[in-house]
Amino acid sequence: MNIPASLIWALVWGGIFAACCVQFCARRQLAILQQEGYSERAYLKWCFRKGNLEGRRLSLLSLSLALLTALFNVCFCFLGHGLANLISLVPFAGLCAFYFVSEQKRALKVPLKSTPRMIRLSIVFSLLFMAFSCGLCFACTAVDLAIGNEWYSLFRFVWFALLPLLAPFVLAAAGVLVRVYETPRNRRIVKNAAKKLAESPCRKVGITGSFGKTSVKNFALAMLSRKYRVIATPASYNTPLGIARTVNEQGVDCDIFLAEMGARRTGDIKELCKIVNPSVGLVTGVTCQHLETFRSLEAIRAEKRELALFAKCCVLGKTAVDFCETASKEGQDFAAEEIVLSEEGVAFTLCLGEKRLPVKLSLYGRQTAQNVALAAALCLELGMSAEEIAEAVADIRPVPHRLEKREGNGLHILDDSYNSNFEGAKNAVEALRAFSGKKCVITPGLVELGDLEEEKNAELGELFAGLDLVILVGETRVLPVRRGYLQAGGEEERLVIVPALDEAVAKLASLSAGDCVLFLNDLPDKY
Repeated sequence: MNIPASLIWALVWGGIFAACCVQFCARRQLAILQQEGYSERAYLKWCFRKGNLEGRRLSLLSLSLALLTALFNVCFCFLGHGLANLISLVPFAGLCAFYFVSEQKRALKVPLKSTPRMIRLSIVFSLLFMAFSCGLCFACTAVDLAIGNEWYSLFRFVWFALLPLLAPFVLAAAGVLVRVYETPRNRRIVKNAAKKLAESPCRKVGITGSFGKTSVKNFALAMLSRKYRVIATPASYNTPLGIARTVNEQGVDCDIFLAEMGARRTGDIKELCKIVNPSVGLVTGVTCQHLETFRSLEAIRAEKRELALFAKCCVLGKTAVDFCETASKEGQDFAAEEIVLSEEGVAFTLCLGEKRLPVKLSLYGRQTAQNVALAAALCLELGMSAEEIAEAVADIRPVPHRLEKREGNGLHILDDSYNSNFEGAKNAVEALRAFSGKKCVITPGLVELGDLEEEKNAELGELFAGLDLVILVGETRVLPVRRGYLQAGGEEERLVIVPALDEAVAKLASLSAGDCVLFLNDLPDKY
């Protein structure tokens, strides 16, 4: 069967046009895949998670595309099937444009980063989606020519309404294709960084734990910098590529290299230890954080234990002493005692062996004092004296989004938006209660707790009983928080549930100058 060249080109360009329209709606999908660490499996699991509104939006878009394009085909069928099909592209493009504009109003909390990998992924996704769309175009036409049904011919391209629902699968396939290039490339980058670290005479330190890693690292960096040349992984660069990027950008010309080590799955810490080869380790402690991926608390403990077993000596937080088998500094050798919380910050006695040092900081929370003690014990292990540590404590500054105090419109603001574990939340609420005036908390609840998520969120709600205003952000995820709050005696009129953070902020108009609001755990877009 001879098909005119003009028809072939029309089908190609029609497929490309439809693909481009739908791809404009996929920006949030790309951002989520990036937030999931480019894990196609985690991304698809997010796409089809129960209660995920993103899937409902895509389904609504597909249904609207099907109905509107079918309607236009019927309305303009008197012009001929070919022309009616062409005209139906107008509402198709219009609906996609409307969806794209509405998505821009839902600003991403973590903006899509145009990294080289993301650019490569976007190009492959575009080419793959165009090829798929063109193939669908030819398939629809082939079926039409084969069956010769007039009604099918009129509605043959309504199948394109399924493209928004198929986009996640095409994006995941693009991720798999790009991984063929990315995986060996990343291995080379990490291997090169590991070689540089191995050749450097600097002392390497690994810092891990379910909470407080970044804070302890930053506190130790501030104190150690008084005496040594120190390089530390910035922000939360706690993956193999994050550490490699630090090494390749900052080098290893230093006396001490501090590497934060994160873990979401079994084997992560061992992999990071092979890269950094730390002679000194620090385990802040262990909670049920990341239970969703580790499945059990014992698995989390075993993972954190890897650092204590690998390093020649290890500083351990109180909740790490029981299960880590090697340690040079344990709970009895250092401590933060006589902790006093107030609006001005935290005051405590820093105990290092027999030394007792009074400390007062414009930082907040009981956990902050304990993190400072951990960092001080690490500094002691690395060669600083207690007197040098006492002087260096003055250099400690707040860590962004970790119970960081700010002022806004006369309100005291405690920004603990990075926090996502129960122990940290309990610490933050205790710090909030130390303020005078009305006390308010804004939170979407806790995540990554697996089977314990509902139970821990209910316990979180119990912590809020007695506060002047409790604002829960979200829909189904905050219901256990609400239940726990009410069961603990919280007053229902003081609790508000809103769908988005901007609406929560609007509710703060009822507060007055001198009141305090705690922003507790700002969930990423994937939640």
